[in-house]
Amino acid sequence: MLEYDTLKLICWGLLATLLIGFALMDGFDMGVAILLPYVGRTDEERRVAINVVGPTWEGNQVWLVLAGGAIFAAWPLVYAAGFSVFYYALVLALCALFLRPVGFDYRSKLANPHWRSFWDWGLFVGGLVPALVFGIAIGNLFVGLPFRFDDTMRVSYGGGLLDQLNPFGLYCGLVSACLLALHGATLLLLRTEAAVGLRARRAAMVLGCLLALLFILGGVWLAGMAGLSLQSQGEVAKALTPFEKTVTRVAGGWLHNYGRWDWLWLLPASGVAAALLASLSAWRGWRWAAFLASAAAIVAILLTAGLSLFPFVLPSSMDVQSSLTLWDASSSHKTLWAMLLVTAILLPIVLLYTSWVYRVLRGPVTVETIRRDSHTAY
Repeated sequence: MLEYDTLKLICWGLLATLLIGFALMDGFDMGVAILLPYVGRTDEERRVAINVVGPTWEGNQVWLVLAGGAIFAAWPLVYAAGFSVFYYALVLALCALFLRPVGFDYRSKLANPHWRSFWDWGLFVGGLVPALVFGIAIGNLFVGLPFRFDDTMRVSYGGGLLDQLNPFGLYCGLVSACLLALHGATLLLLRTEAAVGLRARRAAMVLGCLLALLFILGGVWLAGMAGLSLQSQGEVAKALTPFEKTVTRVAGGWLHNYGRWDWLWLLPASGVAAALLASLSAWRGWRWAAFLASAAAIVAILLTAGLSLFPFVLPSSMDVQSSLTLWDASSSHKTLWAMLLVTAILLPIVLLYTSWVYRVLRGPVTVETIRRDSHTAY
């Protein structure tokens, strides 16, 4: 059996993998929905965009469920405090996500244009609102969340949804929406032709440049913010409580890791470069290059956020000592070991199955294919 501290670090990596997997797989579903009013000017064009993601969106959403379950198993304190602090935000995101299954399933049941327009806007909301909420949540990790533990490890909370709509949180929500819209645009560029593909190409060109600019400005903003610094920590190879560490808030604290490991600067640089490459590739008509570049931007940007916070996973604004790190928020040694074994068996199966599904469904989606397969198309 691996050492406890090693397992803590590995499980941090596994959770990061699940969140990145969700952003990559369900991200382009939300991105296509965000772009639906722009890329689809007619009913048939909107059906083309919808049928790019319609057959696979349900499987992609499982990544979000897996990530939530993994947080519960690996970091129960994070699950308890974080899901409670973000309760109303998560309810808002879930209510928006509810519009997707009914939108996909019921949109084409009637030919009435008002009926279809209603569900088209429902799909738009179901893509935009979760993208904003998830970005706002990440932004609030850097601002700090209003919770604290007492000496008996009971958690108390302060603030509410409106407090989470702070300037930096909203800015991160905008970055998130732009990032996922770019990913959706590159998928449409890859899988569609004619007018839909042309509009997706234009959207990708603009969104790639906008994302690079927003990400750079966000980094400058973050550099001027006060962040947390871990001054001392108990023995990480043992079970710890949040109070067995010393935490201080210092100016520019969220860039502390970049001073310790210079190579980390490659991550934000890669995020900017990938966004610009996606824009350039869309302009040149390099479809696969644009899609892969947008995927690389997602990986680089999320890893930049995670490693900027490292080792913190849930900072507190009410009491910095209550902030949770991967060292003191983890489950028991046996639980992490069991989680690692299950993941090692099931994750490759999920990846293989997903790859097979996308291979079967490969090829362009056009107005002609929609007309030919009208009985099965969305």
